[in-house]
Amino acid sequence: MSRFVLKLPDLGEGAVDAEIVAWRVEPGDLVVEDAPLVEVMTEKATLEIPAPVAGRVVSVHGQPGERRAVGSELAVLETEAAIATHEGAATTEPAEGSARPVAGRERSLSPAKPQPSSTDLTEDSAGRRGPVLAAPATRRRALEAGIDLASVAGSGPDGRVLTRDLDARIAGGQARAPAVHEAQRGPSGQTEEIEIKGVRRLIAERMSESARTIPHFSYVEEVDVTELERLRVHLNTRRGADAAPLTYLPFLILALVRTLAEHPQCNALYDASRGVVVRHSAVHVGVATQTPQGLKVPVVRDAGSRSLEALALEIRRLSEAARANTVSREELTGSTITVTSLGRLGGVASTPIIHAPELAIVGVNRAVERPVVWGGAVTIRRMMNLSSSFDHRFVDGYEAAAMIQSLKERLEHPAMIFAS
Repeated sequence: MSRFVLKLPDLGEGAVDAEIVAWRVEPGDLVVEDAPLVEVMTEKATLEIPAPVAGRVVSVHGQPGERRAVGSELAVLETEAAIATHEGAATTEPAEGSARPVAGRERSLSPAKPQPSSTDLTEDSAGRRGPVLAAPATRRRALEAGIDLASVAGSGPDGRVLTRDLDARIAGGQARAPAVHEAQRGPSGQTEEIEIKGVRRLIAERMSESARTIPHFSYVEEVDVTELERLRVHLNTRRGADAAPLTYLPFLILALVRTLAEHPQCNALYDASRGVVVRHSAVHVGVATQTPQGLKVPVVRDAGSRSLEALALEIRRLSEAARANTVSREELTGSTITVTSLGRLGGVASTPIIHAPELAIVGVNRAVERPVVWGGAVTIRRMMNLSSSFDHRFVDGYEAAAMIQSLKERLEHPAMIFAS
């Protein structure tokens, strides 16, 4: 017998560490090669690390919420054969003896059917208890919604609980109060402590870094979107009953694509390691999306090559994936500019924080009808403010204002959005 030491691998994207989200195994478990061992989170995405070899779990290192450096030990597995190295990420040492099941428990984990936690059990037709089959993202979403997976009827193979099954349960409003991952509330007058970890901690660190290192220049301008609203409503009446209604975002992104062709300095990234600003010809738009886990920014790639309908579909797909926590790492990287909107809560104005290393972010505020002077008379128009921020180190105030004025012109005269 020998022992295999699994170390946190290089997860790419310049990550030097990762936060442990959840362990899929415990000491004493039997695992086969490629069975899920641990779920970790980097600044870009949540990833699952599989077992590189088959064996018995001797020990695990790190608690959920704890950060581990790349190259640090994650787990020790007892294997049947000595293994000298594993792609440069493992070491072996003689075992002192065979591992024994913990408290008489012995499980065998396989990649085909990852084992759930001890509370995620269901009964078969004979009344026997067995594991609930579900993807890690589904388990996590159920946990956040306070849903016991054992009470959800799975429609997948072997009764696997699929995302649509959980969605149907949540829509039914039968969630119970979450029992874990929340601070316990004490009697009235006492305090409550909430540990900042996971996506929320990443958001805090990124926002702090952006505000600390980037001199923000914010610019607010009101836009008359009366004609744009008429066009939007008209197009929505021509869409099928199953189609998602068009929002302002697809129009805004198309207008932004045309505008950035005239103002390339605002569609750029700052590479601090080389001290250069990298301008991009293609526009990859990050769409700030509020999710149960916190703010995420999935990316609409090559926005300039997409039609209005294609943009609407892609925004919807990415937003749903972000909220369901199924968005991939690739879909969360590579943006060149970000748009953000608080929808109905948009307020009058805001000061959005730049999504570094980008140089600009465009914020959309609430659109409301109000009396304005138009054509020499007081009339009712639909007005909306754009609240934007720019990296003042590389985007001068004049350039920022000119870019927003160009965007304003296209939104006020929507035919210009579609003109070449």
